[in-house]
Amino acid sequence: MRRVLGFTSIEYSLMHSLLELLTHRILIESLLIGVMMVKSSAILLFIGVSIALVTTGRAGEPIKSNDIFPYPVAKTVLDNGLTVLTISYDSPGLVAYYTVVRTGSRNEVEAGHSGFAHFFEHCMFRGTVKYPADKYNDILKRLGADSNAFTTDDWTCYHVVASSDALETIADIESDRFMNLKYSEESFKTEAGAILGEYNKNYSVPFQSMYEELQNSSFTTHTYKHTTMGFLADIKDMPNQYEYSLKFFDRFYRPENCTVIVVGDVKNDDVIRIVKKYYSGWQKGTYQVHVPAEPPQKEEKVVHMPWKNRTLPYLLVGYHVPAFSDADVERASLDILSQLVFSESSPLYQSLVIKKQLVEFVSGGSDDHRDAFLFTVMSRIKDAKNIDSVRDEIYAALENAKTVPVDAKKLEDIKSHVRYAFAMQLNNPDNVAVTAASYIALTGNYESMNKIYALYDKVTAGDIMHAAQKYFTKENRTVVILEHEAAQ
Repeated sequence: MRRVLGFTSIEYSLMHSLLELLTHRILIESLLIGVMMVKSSAILLFIGVSIALVTTGRAGEPIKSNDIFPYPVAKTVLDNGLTVLTISYDSPGLVAYYTVVRTGSRNEVEAGHSGFAHFFEHCMFRGTVKYPADKYNDILKRLGADSNAFTTDDWTCYHVVASSDALETIADIESDRFMNLKYSEESFKTEAGAILGEYNKNYSVPFQSMYEELQNSSFTTHTYKHTTMGFLADIKDMPNQYEYSLKFFDRFYRPENCTVIVVGDVKNDDVIRIVKKYYSGWQKGTYQVHVPAEPPQKEEKVVHMPWKNRTLPYLLVGYHVPAFSDADVERASLDILSQLVFSESSPLYQSLVIKKQLVEFVSGGSDDHRDAFLFTVMSRIKDAKNIDSVRDEIYAALENAKTVPVDAKKLEDIKSHVRYAFAMQLNNPDNVAVTAASYIALTGNYESMNKIYALYDKVTAGDIMHAAQKYFTKENRTVVILEHEAAQ
């Protein structure tokens, strides 16, 4: 279930009004909040809105009436493997230009070299011979364009919003840095030092450090063991890895690993003409990454984290769950289950937050990843003496989901709410682009968004109980408890 993307050292958020408090990484970009929250947001007050899907899709074919994505998409693959998506959207004079690189911390398979996907998010703004950093920034400033980037476990994204008549200029400067990025060893060391500062800032926050510990403890083999920022030891050593950085860029910043998405007031013929002009010289790569599979967890893991500064205690629980799939109803069932158990209308939330007032919040859900990841539950508890009782009530709610079927009407209402939330966030070219980008990142196919929402409609009460029984087991969970060290 997609939730929130942030920029720089991005990971994921949990839910509700505590969005900023509960991100796995800090500094969330507002343009991404709606996009990734739509599946795991709290249940919205349903408004009977229907969307008339009267646009056309590929090759002028009508979009199917049950498709969740209501805009026409033209897909072109260049000879060098670069995929181009043009999405017509009614935004007169405005265009969003996204470049999706299907490389994140997941790709960092070599010991001692974590954090390089995030490093290149920074380094890509260092400039080229043709467009040094100052000139690149001056061009964007003169255009009145907005440019930024973010990194996740699975992908890196570079995005620009500008006037549609600047499309060719944007393609020129963006293609140049992807094909001709140039940075000195000195500038590399400067950027590596900045990343260490970012790490120290981000992980001075309790929940940031908790998620780092959760991933490190939950995973033994897969590269999800380290966060998007990487292991601290690797970040400290990064200034010594200039030559490796060149190798990383050469491996992954290749056309067959990238997709350019253009959304807004544009015509596909113009987009393809311009993209071919500036990107056709980009050479294909040959490197294939082999990410090790994570073996099943055999026993419960419990980690107690003392915290030097005063803080309320936190409880974080992670269960291994399958990778994102647009064809597996079991995985889709977990997304619906997160609404049933952890939304603001759920019995658990009403008990812990509203009636007993034992916690400031409780939330949970599964983050979509290319490979098997975690369903996480988090709560901030008002008094350390209640940690055990809060934990037990959460476990009881998950046990209840294994045996008590959801009411048919409630299940249908949740499905409607999820579809409505998705439709409502497609309200500007940025959000449309990042929505398509997020599914490209997961499967390489933007149509996965239509497939997963069609799959949600097929989820039954029995499917939800089966998924709960399979994954919410003691031996499959990792628990992280953080307290002020004076309270322990």
